[in-house]
Amino acid sequence: MFFPSLAHAMGAAPTGGSGGAGGNPITAFLPLIIMFAIFYFLLIRPQQKKAKQHREYLANLKRGDYILTGGGIYGRIMEVHGDKLTVEIAKDLTIEINRSFVSGPGEPQAAPAKAEAKGKAKD
Repeated sequence: MFFPSLAHAMGAAPTGGSGGAGGNPITAFLPLIIMFAIFYFLLIRPQQKKAKQHREYLANLKRGDYILTGGGIYGRIMEVHGDKLTVEIAKDLTIEINRSFVSGPGEPQAAPAKAEAKGKAKD
């Protein structure tokens, strides 16, 4: 017995076209290469650049700089001993922190506004 589907299955191998055995392997990887390039320029490279700036900032910390710690504490550096910083967070109140826990520059604390006298001074 002879079945047409069997004859079709025994036919010649497909040639050309996409997905054929003779296709260029670079075209198969081209979408992956393009996606990697997009991820590199949009995600990886900016993150590396920001990390490099932060490392340089930490390396250049000195006495008198205002900082913000990773815990959200603002203060001013009073002493630098290697990786250990003595930070003044209030008048006559200092803490010691590791340099790597500095998250960024802080702003100087503004002096509290003096309350104005409500009444007039009597003569």
